[in-house]
Amino acid sequence: MEFKDPICSQILSLSTLKLDSDLEIAGDETHHLAVVAAPIVSSYNDRIRPVLDAVDKLRNLAVMDEGIELPTIVVVGDQSSGKSSVLESLARINLPRGQGICTRVPLVMRLQNHSSPEPEIFLEYSGKVVPTTEDNISEAINMATGEIAGNGKGISKTRLTLTVKKQGVPDLTMVDLPGITRVPVLGQPENIYDQIRDIIMEYIKPEASIILNVLSATVDFPTCESIRMSQSVDKNGERTLAVVTKCDKSPEGLLEKVTSDDVNIGLGYVCVRNRIGDESYEEARTEESALFASHPLLSKIDKSIVGVPVLAQNLMQIQAKSIARNLPDIVKKINDKLNHNLTEFKKLPKTMSSVAEAMTAFMRILGQVKESLQKILIRGEFDEYPDDKKMHCTARLVEMLNNFNDELKNSPQSDRVGNFLMEEIKHLEEAKEISLPNFLPRTAFLAILQEKVNGISNIPTEFVGRVWNYIEEVVISVLMSHVEDYYQLQLSTRRAGLNLIEKMKEQSMKWVMEVVEMEKLTDYTCNPEFLSEWNRLMAEKEAFMKDIDDNSRYQTNLDGFGWIATGNLRPFRHLLDQAFDLRMRMISYWRIVLRRLVDCMALHLQLSVNNLVNKDLEFEIVSELMAPHGNGIERLMEESPSVSTKRVKLTGSVKKLKECKEILATIMDRIGSK
Repeated sequence: MEFKDPICSQILSLSTLKLDSDLEIAGDETHHLAVVAAPIVSSYNDRIRPVLDAVDKLRNLAVMDEGIELPTIVVVGDQSSGKSSVLESLARINLPRGQGICTRVPLVMRLQNHSSPEPEIFLEYSGKVVPTTEDNISEAINMATGEIAGNGKGISKTRLTLTVKKQGVPDLTMVDLPGITRVPVLGQPENIYDQIRDIIMEYIKPEASIILNVLSATVDFPTCESIRMSQSVDKNGERTLAVVTKCDKSPEGLLEKVTSDDVNIGLGYVCVRNRIGDESYEEARTEESALFASHPLLSKIDKSIVGVPVLAQNLMQIQAKSIARNLPDIVKKINDKLNHNLTEFKKLPKTMSSVAEAMTAFMRILGQVKESLQKILIRGEFDEYPDDKKMHCTARLVEMLNNFNDELKNSPQSDRVGNFLMEEIKHLEEAKEISLPNFLPRTAFLAILQEKVNGISNIPTEFVGRVWNYIEEVVISVLMSHVEDYYQLQLSTRRAGLNLIEKMKEQSMKWVMEVVEMEKLTDYTCNPEFLSEWNRLMAEKEAFMKDIDDNSRYQTNLDGFGWIATGNLRPFRHLLDQAFDLRMRMISYWRIVLRRLVDCMALHLQLSVNNLVNKDLEFEIVSELMAPHGNGIERLMEESPSVSTKRVKLTGSVKKLKECKEILATIMDRIGSK
């Protein structure tokens, strides 16, 4: 892989350096035996260490909480796989041992080659730095773990950092995770496996993580739970390195295991022998070299994949390559996240320190609310809600009016054919009076009209309810969108909006019921369509009467009505002239009544919405805020808990990311100057 960034290229070039000549793996067995006892020291510690320190500083600043992935060597393994022994061999220190899970928290191990013969060792957790010594490391880790995860056998996701500055250790930063166990022991929670799995997956899932999978030679690799977990996130093993422990206990077939690679270990295998009993680390390295040099089976394994020194070299090279590969992306992500957070910070409402500022903000909010409502309820402009059709209010109101019109037209009262002339005959018989014949009784027409209006009276009132419920939803949505950062206004503006809508809804209900009552009270129109339509319909009367008088016909085809039965009408032949006239007058007039209802409703809604937006809402909000329970403009000076929390979070995040940016800038300058 090539990097155009010269700084990253320099980091990458470090990974190609070999260890000091004292650590080179020689083909000569005698020479090999002589040099393995030397300390594990990298020839490029002085140059790679600053980069590792920078990455560790980013990790300590919890930059990963910002969604920034850091290059990390993650150590995983089944319980009793020898994981702790491998880490001890690399760090040349004693880690906690015992039955069950020894590592109960993620342990970040920072190893640094140190020029002084006196090692520096300290723990960092919960904001504390606790120095310790080589002899007391295990005890110090156990005490820190107890503080973090409790003194039982439970685990925690909270990290514990162990820094070891010591002569002869490789410059590495690794995260040791709890060993995988399926069966909880006494004192462990029943879901211990799930807890451990969740922690491991959290660390090995990021693409920047290198997985150091510790396997025991005594088990079949495909059955190891750690292999299954690593394969689930790194199917081809491109970022997985395997360390095989306990080689001396199960040498048979080990060569085939590490060469056939049935479990896709892309970064290869390293076979090691860990320290046994009271062996010193130098003695352990000598014994390890002798084992792989003289054992009849283990000696056949290529020397380039055996020994803790080889493991240290491989890890340092992998670590350097990972940093080189991920550093440009880390820099970009930190810059992007910082810019995003700064933008979000600028969007927060300005904190107000005076009544004048609060009043100014309040008037600005009222102006913005009015402008938004004018756009969507009056002018039909939807730029604020391009994809939310619910907020395209003029279009939705027209649709509701059209549906209202259709509902009126499709009501039973608008049926032209049903019970043809029988209703009219019934009313004409009851409207008999001492008078000249063939005069159309107006009382019969009014009685039929009243029945029809009563039949559709619920449709306008239900329509008014639906319309104002919709307007209420829109108005409250707009109000809340403009006061979401001012929690002091949210309650009062919502209450003002709901109260106003309820009042206007009541006014509309009262108005529509008056309109309905007016239609029932009298019959009147100056619309010329009434007479033209009545004359057109009456032109069918002569043919209709002929069919009535023809006793051989049982039905007649009336233009605009279809087939109508005639047999049930003949007994009332003396009333049919008036009944036909009455029906045609009612049909002509009913069209005008329905159109008048729809037109008046449209005009009334337009006026009501206009008053709501341009006059009533502003007055209602101000009145509500100034009422005794509204607490006045001064309350605007208080910041809402949500905004306050967001401000604190963004402030901390911006500060953290700026520190990270400075750290990276410093290390880039340092590398670039060499």
